[in-house]
Amino acid sequence: MSRKSGGVVRLGDTGSASSAALRLALGDDWLAPWLHAHNKLRDAGYGDALCRAYGAASVDCAPLVGAETVIGMADVLSSLSIKSGVAAAEQLCRIAPLAARRTADASRFRSWLSLLQRFSAIAPESAMCVLDRMDDLLVRLNVSQLELWLLAGVRQAGVDPERRLQFFSLENPDALRLLDREAEGQSFFDMERRLMAWMVALYGVHLNVQPAPLARHDGAGRRASFGEGFVQMPAHFPGYRRVQAEALFRAALAHVGAHVRFTRKRLEVGDLKPLQIAVVSLIEDARVEQLAMREMPGLRRLWLQFHIAEASGALTAQSRFARLSRSLIDPDFQDADGWVRKGRDLFFAARDRWDSPEISRAIGNLLGNDLGQLRIQFNAKSYVVQPPYRDDNLGLWDFDTDQNPPQDQTEILLDSARVRPDDTPDTHDQARNDPPDASDITKARPRAPDHQDCGIFAGRYPEYDYEVRIERPDWATVVEYPANRGRADFVDASRERHQRLIRKITAVINAARVSRAERERRQTEGELLDLDACIDAIAALRSGQMPDAAVYQTTARRRRDLAVSVLVDISASTADPVGEDGERVLDLLRDSTVVLSHALNTLGDPFSLAAFNSNGRDDVRYTRIKDFDQPFDKAAGMALAGLNAGFSTRFGAALRHAGQGLLTQPNHRRLVLLVTDGEPADIDCPDPRYLIEDARRAVQGLAARGIDVFCVGLGNANMENERRIFGQRGYVQITSIRALPEKLSTIYMRLTG
Repeated sequence: MSRKSGGVVRLGDTGSASSAALRLALGDDWLAPWLHAHNKLRDAGYGDALCRAYGAASVDCAPLVGAETVIGMADVLSSLSIKSGVAAAEQLCRIAPLAARRTADASRFRSWLSLLQRFSAIAPESAMCVLDRMDDLLVRLNVSQLELWLLAGVRQAGVDPERRLQFFSLENPDALRLLDREAEGQSFFDMERRLMAWMVALYGVHLNVQPAPLARHDGAGRRASFGEGFVQMPAHFPGYRRVQAEALFRAALAHVGAHVRFTRKRLEVGDLKPLQIAVVSLIEDARVEQLAMREMPGLRRLWLQFHIAEASGALTAQSRFARLSRSLIDPDFQDADGWVRKGRDLFFAARDRWDSPEISRAIGNLLGNDLGQLRIQFNAKSYVVQPPYRDDNLGLWDFDTDQNPPQDQTEILLDSARVRPDDTPDTHDQARNDPPDASDITKARPRAPDHQDCGIFAGRYPEYDYEVRIERPDWATVVEYPANRGRADFVDASRERHQRLIRKITAVINAARVSRAERERRQTEGELLDLDACIDAIAALRSGQMPDAAVYQTTARRRRDLAVSVLVDISASTADPVGEDGERVLDLLRDSTVVLSHALNTLGDPFSLAAFNSNGRDDVRYTRIKDFDQPFDKAAGMALAGLNAGFSTRFGAALRHAGQGLLTQPNHRRLVLLVTDGEPADIDCPDPRYLIEDARRAVQGLAARGIDVFCVGLGNANMENERRIFGQRGYVQITSIRALPEKLSTIYMRLTG
């Protein structure tokens, strides 16, 4: 330990860090500041073990990241000891030299320390767990990616320490999925739209692409897979990022498209053994690629870059397959192996018969028998198709499981990678087109007392994290619940109460026009000349006739062309009373919706009605009252009357889901009208700003897609947040809640007139 004598700091016993080692690592100029930091740890009472660990870490880290950085680490150790315990601080000391080598830069190492300090303040119970796995994490992630993953875990678990601990212990499937996403960067589904457009341009086919289940960790790897009417695509290919990853996804889609185009029926397994199945599949892959390249020669360049097998090395089954694959697409590739040469000769000798899949079976049988005679070992469970853009080959084969084929023929392949059209992928990587059972999504959440038992999975939507400025894909799950049935006379009773208001609204309805501006030609006045009319007028003048004076054109709106989705907040706060008679906010919301629906019906605008609340990101509850193609009738009125208040308010996912429905409407203008009495909040979001920024992002995203969003806020407590979310002109505040029925319809008329 260091000691003070007469105000002078002296280097004493620092445990495993000798005086000479410290002097050598830190240098004389930094020795005294380091001793001061060391003494602060000791005097704070953290124990000799931490002080010794700090000394040892300083000796190892200082040459890599600098003495000043090592001295600053003492403050991080102190903070970590307070938040997560001395044991976590000691573990940080043990892992610090490795982190210094991984980051290889003083600035990045300081960022790493700062990240851990902030993380321990947010999730103190999980700091030790993360530090125990830090070696593996730093192998896969840089500091920025690590920050995204840690913050994703905090967002995912919310305020529940047990869920956070489960996440960072990697016991939660979400943890592995998100870790994989951060490690691999951009996923297939980040570029899905442009890739699918490219696929349609290439083959003229629309593929139903779904996420593949998470890859197993047994060496099976990840490959695309296809079946009748569907394709499963891995979100990432390990080791490929950005431009190279996009090229690989293009190659994989082009290969699957070649099968869709040229493999007209599935191959019969018959009595083929797994080795023969693998060889026949390889020949069939080469056959369809050759046929595709006949039509589109540029595909060779796309596929060939991923054939990297060399004509050397061990002659295992896997290496022979890779070398044969390359020899069948690369005319410049020469291989001395007799089996590879035979396969190439047989394949190109049959070029006139490439139109028939039977040639693949014939050549594959011969080559498979040759490998059997060579006693080549083949393990179907560990076999991975190469190169990586090729699919797992299971879509090529008709595995007739009803006939119980022998174990040694097809069951191994079925066990290792079988994909069926009705397989349900991991619930956290589920595609929108193949939703999981919603009961699995919601069974861990309390249900609203009056809702029916189960909802239906409706979609996953991104959420924006303002701290790291990214949208996390598939983060919030919308579950649609059936509406409860209320009073059959609700609509009639509500109309009776608001007769005067309905008459007033009806009187001004016909003045409203929302449509595309239509051009009116040959007008006597206007802001533009009508060129056709001008030509006719000049022709008339030259022929000695009196020209027509109607040579102008103007624009006018002659009809309404608007679709609106009315979204009503039914969170727990809407159960609050607003008067002595016990009337609730929810009661006024329902009355207002009836009046507004009457106006919409009279106008003839297509509209939908829905209500929403939320119980965490996995259960954004959406209740349809009326769809665009349904009338506002007795059934819709009963659904409206049956609404009950409960749970929380997650704006972003509900707005995105409502907007998704509006995108199907062909109208000129599309509007989401949100009516709420509060600001975004949910049980798993302790940060109040998080959901506000996500809602703002959702509004901006809908605007970019041609959908307007307008908010009617009740009360005056949330004006600043609503202004931030919806913009200066995107909201209105109603301080007198009892005026809502009249105000809501008036606002709508103003918006759409």
